[in-house]
Amino acid sequence: MGSAIDSLRENLGAISDLDRARGLMAWDERTQMPPGGAEPRADGLATLARIHHERLTADELGSQLDAAAAEIDGMPYESMEASLVRVTRREWEKARRVPADLRADITRTTSVAERAWVTAREESDFKAFLPHLQRVLKLSRQYVECFAPYDHVYDPLLDDFEPGMTTATLVPLLAELRDGLGPILERVAQAPQLDDSPLRGSFDVPAQRALALALVEGLPLNEGEWRLDDTVHPFASAIAPSDIRITTRYDEDYLGTSLYSVLHEAGHGMYENGMPAELRRTPLQGGASLGFHESQSRLWENWVGRGRPYLRWALPMLQEHFGASLDGVDAEALYRAANRVEPSLIRVEADELTYNLHIALRFELEVEIFEDRLDLADLPEAWNERMERYLGVKVPDDAHGVLQDVHWGAGAFGYFPTYSLGNVIAGQLWAAAVEALPDLEEGFERGELQPLNTWLRESLYRYGSCFEPLELIERVVGGPLDVGPLVAHLDAKFGELYGR
Repeated sequence: MGSAIDSLRENLGAISDLDRARGLMAWDERTQMPPGGAEPRADGLATLARIHHERLTADELGSQLDAAAAEIDGMPYESMEASLVRVTRREWEKARRVPADLRADITRTTSVAERAWVTAREESDFKAFLPHLQRVLKLSRQYVECFAPYDHVYDPLLDDFEPGMTTATLVPLLAELRDGLGPILERVAQAPQLDDSPLRGSFDVPAQRALALALVEGLPLNEGEWRLDDTVHPFASAIAPSDIRITTRYDEDYLGTSLYSVLHEAGHGMYENGMPAELRRTPLQGGASLGFHESQSRLWENWVGRGRPYLRWALPMLQEHFGASLDGVDAEALYRAANRVEPSLIRVEADELTYNLHIALRFELEVEIFEDRLDLADLPEAWNERMERYLGVKVPDDAHGVLQDVHWGAGAFGYFPTYSLGNVIAGQLWAAAVEALPDLEEGFERGELQPLNTWLRESLYRYGSCFEPLELIERVVGGPLDVGPLVAHLDAKFGELYGR
């Protein structure tokens, strides 16, 4: 007879397999599925969600957890066995609060809503999407009530993406970030604008696709363990650590869209690709939180991809694919073009400095919706007003405003603030990496990115989700969440670029 921990792992492996099957169906839905498949796909996803939920909440799993806990009593807190029991019990207890029917309804409704969002975005028609969003919100409210009593109505949603994080902790942290960015933005706004023409022009989509593929091939992802596809809203999905799905989209007039979305999503992929084998098919496999996941996408997109050394290496590749458009462009011109600060409508195309204002807008609207201070029907007006107030940009239509992101249709309330948390964490990780590897950026000029990936695997990826985010940041950088390194990075970078 096997040990209790082995029995637990066998059961968790089957539960993980169900989740991976659901992930594969969701990836296909967003990349390959014909529109006519929306309804049956929603049913299939709902069925998988129900079975997964039933297995995760079963009394049998609770008994296995008790037996495993007794068997490993006295093992160190940071051991894989103790972490497996601790993290699984947290998931088990949380999942048991949610009825299986509600979990299935949420999955089915959000699947249909996502497809409706695609059409509504294409037609810039929020009213057509509103009934779907209302149904998603109704189910989300029911989900929140499964966790009553709570300190704040937003806490259960936030905890899904950032375990252990609370609204009370998050609000002052993001306020400190906004306050730190304010003076930098004011100085940049008073300076002459950077020229981004090297990234603007006419860029053939097949050539962009070939360039995106070449860029991913230059990243430290394991060969044969990833693929790249097109989608409406870029995302990355890990069916398994050795099966990474990266997506991007293309803009024929602006090369930066595909260039930086593919680096961003590949950052997510490298995190999952770096998971230790012993964590596979368990709840410990995968990123510690969405904040940590976003730290990887933002780190590779901004600290690496928008840095001088990497762009010196990448320029010949860009010229190979778009010679006529980039004739006469040198690495410094490309660096300045990639780092132009200009308030914009679209979050995924926002510059590194103003990006967090997009997140502040969405986070505030989400909280107001769940505090019953904002009706969904008034969402476009509230969005447009805040976009003009925060970024000085007028919204021309719903497609460039309230309909630009898939998250709300997907039911991902609580997700948006993790983008800013990711920037904060990335700032801390980068400072630690540079301290450990003083010559790190010199290698980027030669396309040598593996040293950074190796450091991240040894310092962060090896932990998977063994620890909650606030525990993990202490282990990796030796201190709590701190906006200081991010603000210092942005101040130095854009102060030098804009001469302020």
